Amino acid sequence: MKLKFRKKTSVRTTSRLTKKIRIRKIVAGTAERPRLCVYRSNAHMYASIIDDTAGKTLVTTSSLKLDEKKSGKALAEAIGQQIAKLALEKKIEAVVFDRNGFVYHGRVKALADGARAGGLKF
Repeated sequence: MKLKFRKKTSVRTTSRLTKKIRIRKIVAGTAERPRLCVYRSNAHMYASIIDDTAGKTLVTTSSLKLDEKKSGKALAEAIGQQIAKLALEKKIEAVVFDRNGFVYHGRVKALADGARAGGLKF
């Protein structure tokens, strides 16, 4: 599948989006096990729990919503714990992890570890 972009993109972005398409062929969220989708930019991180069969976002949080003055891996872990807390309030205990084409290392791994520490299973 050839990717088309409106503006010029870097090789890194193109590579990530290609991986994202490859991952999304396999990973899909259901009502029993929704998808935990992670996005990271240079400044912020976002995490959402999505039911793909219904096409609805169930829970979302980001570094913008947290009042903590952390950065890096500590902030990612706090976001993971926050998303786990919100998910457990909605009675969501198990999810599938969608790293969104990002390498499972650093902030993405810290967010996953924080979600596991908060009580989510994946």
